[in-house]
Amino acid sequence: MWVADRWNDYKVLDTSSGEKLEQWGPYRLVRPDPQVIWNTPKQAAGWRKHNGHYYRSSRGGGSWEFHDLPEQWEISYQLADLDADAGRLTFRLQPFAFKHTGLFPEQAVNWDWFSGLIHRADRPVRVLNLFAYTGGATLAALAAGASVTHVDASKGMVRWAKENASVSGLADRPVRWLVDDCKKFIERELRRGNRYDAIIMDPPSYGRGPKGEIWKLEESIFPFIQLAVQLLSDQPLFFLINSYTTGLAPSVLTYMISTALGDHKGQVESDEIGLPVQTNGLILPCGASGRCSW
Repeated sequence: MWVADRWNDYKVLDTSSGEKLEQWGPYRLVRPDPQVIWNTPKQAAGWRKHNGHYYRSSRGGGSWEFHDLPEQWEISYQLADLDADAGRLTFRLQPFAFKHTGLFPEQAVNWDWFSGLIHRADRPVRVLNLFAYTGGATLAALAAGASVTHVDASKGMVRWAKENASVSGLADRPVRWLVDDCKKFIERELRRGNRYDAIIMDPPSYGRGPKGEIWKLEESIFPFIQLAVQLLSDQPLFFLINSYTTGLAPSVLTYMISTALGDHKGQVESDEIGLPVQTNGLILPCGASGRCSW
């Protein structure tokens, strides 16, 4: 398992009974987690004294209960292969619908991996970030010296990503912020003849396009990968796909990437990603990632 264990501003303090207790900077949140199917004693003090708790509803969805939690706050992360001036990323957080805060901390293990590749490449690197959300991967690539095209269908998420770039001191870096359907964007880029040295994608398990198109990861992901890899340049650096779909094994990611790349594949590997749990030393699984580097 690839473990995001270099955080200072974020920690999973404990896990039990379908929930996780997390430290986000100075604030503690309790959120549901489908992987936490065990029931262990809740001994950490934060279970009893926290700043926010997301409760699931039996009718679907859920709601937050807050205790002295600001509407917005910030945490930072230091990239492994970059010095403190260049590699410090800052993220604005706020609790919003369906338990999220605007950041997936487990992805830091991937930020460290590809930012190191970019930093050591010693050449211009063009990165395409698809389903780019609030821009964690975009910031890591920019900090390492790449130019980035950031694509997400949500105008609000792209605006949030811009704010993260600004508070990280990266607003002046070469980046295109695009609100667009990822599949249609790829098709247009292919027609335009544009190519990228690296592609990052974090597709949802389920979603709808701007015209009501249904996206189901198990049905749509392999054709999407086949389409996306056509955008790779003649000197590709890396390809990364993340999945939070339960039951999609890392070996499946390896096979899809290897098959889609054909004779052009480099070193392909996939594994679960996870976060360390402070109270018991366990690793909380947080999906899987597939990687290819050249």
